[in-house]
Amino acid sequence: MTVHNAFGPVDIAVSGMRAQGRHMEVISSNIANSRTADAGQGQPYRRLEVIFRTEQEGVSPVCIDQIVPDQSALQRIYDPGNPKADASGHIILPNVHVPVEMMNLSTASRSYQANAAILKRYQKMVETTLELLR
Repeated sequence: MTVHNAFGPVDIAVSGMRAQGRHMEVISSNIANSRTADAGQGQPYRRLEVIFRTEQEGVSPVCIDQIVPDQSALQRIYDPGNPKADASGHIILPNVHVPVEMMNLSTASRSYQANAAILKRYQKMVETTLELLR
């Protein structure tokens, strides 16, 4: 494990908070569109996934590399009364599973909170150091 002196705990924690904040926005979008049968051009909404990466090798800030559509199968639901139903009475809905998204949201939220706790502890450590130097 390599530690780069250019990045302190504050930079790493702030980058984690930014990345997880954006991740929570993407998850919220997935949940909001979980029943969107037509997201444009007659296609249902596709769940979005966030891909993270570090800025350098070793210990360094994290950022979002890409936000990509999930290519897993869309849901096929029997709803013959729906105007978008095909001849067999099925509609195609997004590949979003709300319970899974809620677990992802909880994980992203906990990660955000952990980074915030690091910032608070770092601030407390700096304040204690300054008090000792007086």
